[in-house]
Amino acid sequence: MKESDSELKQEQIRFVLMRPTHPGNVGGVARAMKTMGLRRLTLVAPQVNLPSEEAVRRAAGAEDILYTADVHGDLDGAIKDCQLIIGTTARKRSVEWPQLSPEQAAEKLWDASRHGPVALLFGQERSGLANPEVERCHYLVRIPTNPDYSSLNLASAAQIMAYEVFLKGHASPSALQDIPRYADQESMHRFYKHLEEMLLDLDFPIARPPVILMRKLMRLFNRARPSDEEIQILRGILSAVQQHVAKKS
Repeated sequence: MKESDSELKQEQIRFVLMRPTHPGNVGGVARAMKTMGLRRLTLVAPQVNLPSEEAVRRAAGAEDILYTADVHGDLDGAIKDCQLIIGTTARKRSVEWPQLSPEQAAEKLWDASRHGPVALLFGQERSGLANPEVERCHYLVRIPTNPDYSSLNLASAAQIMAYEVFLKGHASPSALQDIPRYADQESMHRFYKHLEEMLLDLDFPIARPPVILMRKLMRLFNRARPSDEEIQILRGILSAVQQHVAKKS
């Protein structure tokens, strides 16, 4: 692989920190990323003012990552153009999501970055990813740890994942697969809103709003990873169903 190709793909991989509360952790993540050639740091609703003196000190020469970090008020704005989102988690969920190892997650991020931006989400230090944030993810990745002491610092988790991405980027290239252009997160969000509207039009299910049902349907379609064309077909079907219901009412 040419170095320019590698750099282009690295530029497409975003490390997204959800509501970080400690400036030192943000600096540590910046350092972890730079040591592995990654540059795209995104902060969502940070709870601290950055870049701070502590963040710069912990960055230890990676201040440029801090100064060029993207800051968004919400997750949708941070990932709307991403066509693959993987979330990190340390706990089980009431609705289980497809799980990957760090190595598998890095491989998917690297391969998908050929076609556009991808994101790796890290939850807030104490609480992790909230359910609405998990629902945006195609996969979750859990870093194996000592079961008697599973607490992993945010910067340490970022270092492990950055290292795995680095390994994938510098491995001997294999035969490239023809990967389709998957729908980005903004398109998927519009589809999910449309799907929920259609379900409510049909009075299905009885529970309103259908939170758990929608969570399971989002898991299904995230796992399927439909293309742009497939999303348009699905939305056309939803619209046809809504028109049919409106004529009968």
